[in-house]
Amino acid sequence: MTEQSSEVVRWLVLVVRVPAEPSRHRVAVWRELRRVGALQIGQGVWAVPDVPVFADGIARVLELVRRGDGEVLTLDAAGRAETDAARLEALFTAERTDEWAEFLNDCAGFDAEIDKEIGKRKFTMAELEEEEHSLERLRRWHRDIKARDVFGASAASEAADRLEHCAARLAEYTDLVFQALHQM
Repeated sequence: MTEQSSEVVRWLVLVVRVPAEPSRHRVAVWRELRRVGALQIGQGVWAVPDVPVFADGIARVLELVRRGDGEVLTLDAAGRAETDAARLEALFTAERTDEWAEFLNDCAGFDAEIDKEIGKRKFTMAELEEEEHSLERLRRWHRDIKARDVFGASAASEAADRLEHCAARLAEYTDLVFQALHQM
């Protein structure tokens, strides 16, 4: 969908109402909408491009609304004018750009953590496992953002490069741990 110049993008619009109490239902719906990558376009009104990658998440939202004794109106929509369609796409992409920025920040934190452990010469299996878990979390997060970045935010390629860099740093750290443990 990233190279769709004249293609009309259809949107799925959800108008959601969930009772205020107990609040856990409203929070669960809000969290799932955020996790899916839905764009909030008004109070209780959310939109996602109508593409298969969002189907399972939207089904979970509908189930959460039902469990919370709420109501949801699901609409098929498109921008009425080209400017409307472009604005929706820009707003949606801006949210992905924010997610990529946060991801890049965490990659920098991973890099700094590896530098810190190397500087302290902390070459233990426990620390290596912790760093492996951190890299796996970054991989999952990258996969999730990439799946919902259907318009291709410009930061996506930088994020992929940084993830590769993090993997290379972990490989470097793994070699140091292996060397340290086998010198004993």
